[in-house]
Amino acid sequence: MSENGNKLNEEQQEQLLFMMLVQQHQQIAMMGLGKIQHPETGQTEKDLSSAKYAIDTLGMLKKFTEGNLSKESANYLDQALTNLRLNYAEEKKKENNTPSGEAPEKEDE
Repeated sequence: MSENGNKLNEEQQEQLLFMMLVQQHQQIAMMGLGKIQHPETGQTEKDLSSAKYAIDTLGMLKKFTEGNLSKESANYLDQALTNLRLNYAEEKKKENNTPSGEAPEKEDE
């Protein structure tokens, strides 16, 4: 039984858990991209290597679950990966356009 009192069958529970796993890696990647604040520190910091690791992990998950996911779960994973990859490419481009020795400009939030 879920927290809100609705009964979920086993397949629905597994789908929910899968989506939560994807969401966790999405949040890790978005923190690494400097797009969201770290929940413990409240700070926004960029760490593109940790973002790439989370994105690559989701890519591996997609590869290893190919043909074994519901349509909804597969679409959710695809959308997450597309969004994260586009954001990563954008941040990598910004990093590459920053002259050596200069800190990248902070964006207003």
